[in-house]
Amino acid sequence: MVFRCKAGAIAVGLMCLAGAAIPGRASAITAELARTCKALTTKQFPLREPGNPAAGSAKGSGRDQTAYFNKCVTNNGKVDDGGSK
Repeated sequence: MVFRCKAGAIAVGLMCLAGAAIPGRASAITAELARTCKALTTKQFPLREPGNPAAGSAKGSGRDQTAYFNKCVTNNGKVDDGGSK
């Protein structure tokens, strides 16, 4: 009987520790920010053949586009394109 109580207490303790280890919820971006960053990404990486997204981008890869979009979101829609200052 004592073993069952200890095993139950250990199980409850492990569940509490597992619950505490779950990271907090991430905040979602707004629709306006997503639209802005998508437009900036599309402008920075134009399609190779207009109207045919399967043809790929004329500049950069999909990984480059994702990195650019994430940078845009991180900077709240303001991305320095490395142009004139």
